[in-house]
Amino acid sequence: MTDRSPRVLVFDSGVGGLSVAACIHQILPGAELVYLADNAGFPYGDKPEQVVIERCCTLIRQCLARFPCDVVVVACNTASTVVLPELRAAIAVPVVGVVPAVKPAAACSTNRRIGLLATPATVKRPYLDDLIQEFARDCEVVRLGHPALVRWAEELVGGSAPNQVEVDEAMVPLREAGVDTVVLGCTHYPLLLPWLRKALPEVMHWVESGEAIARRVAWWFEQAGDLPCAQTPPNHSGAVVISACFSGDAPDDLGPFMSEMGIPVGLVAGHWPGVTVTGSV
Repeated sequence: MTDRSPRVLVFDSGVGGLSVAACIHQILPGAELVYLADNAGFPYGDKPEQVVIERCCTLIRQCLARFPCDVVVVACNTASTVVLPELRAAIAVPVVGVVPAVKPAAACSTNRRIGLLATPATVKRPYLDDLIQEFARDCEVVRLGHPALVRWAEELVGGSAPNQVEVDEAMVPLREAGVDTVVLGCTHYPLLLPWLRKALPEVMHWVESGEAIARRVAWWFEQAGDLPCAQTPPNHSGAVVISACFSGDAPDDLGPFMSEMGIPVGLVAGHWPGVTVTGSV
């Protein structure tokens, strides 16, 4: 126990982890959040694994030195596949990773046809073959690694909405396959749900990882005896995310965007560690 609120560090290569941060806040409204994005290294999918490991471990250790946290969430599928062993060895804080939600998707699909939206790098990784073999062997799983989706999510934070016609075109393979369930296999993709739903109105279930991650964070707080505090909303309104740190340029409209998501931010730092500017609170 500490004299501060329970605190979670959410790390991603860009803004996708904001969807995870919002899920954590819904389940654990008493927890403070710190957001860390390595957008100077974005995207991770085309980088050598050792580069990703070094960038993640260095930035997370720097951030923990500035903002001590009780749990670290690696809210990036690419990073989670390569960095977790070395990160866990490098820090004393529990680490929660993310994998595409194939298991819950298989549990809720009626026609056994599942679409799996992920980055081009993720759809090719062997661990995805293993997930499908273990949990969705009886399903037809259509993988779609469209390169523009992550970029559309990043641009959305800057105030530029996706073109619905382009989203419709991108989803053609899933529409033609007649999937009734779609796995959002990248934390960026929940930000695009309004456009994805319009493109695939027949899909019954949209399955993401944010809620499962939040439950795992809650489990760690329970082990530490901090769960009641983390579940109790604060008696004041203010920043949910005490700081959002970006290794590159911070998005111009990040503050209003995060407020709309229900996770208002206190301070936003671009070129972190670097200049800090006021956020939305």
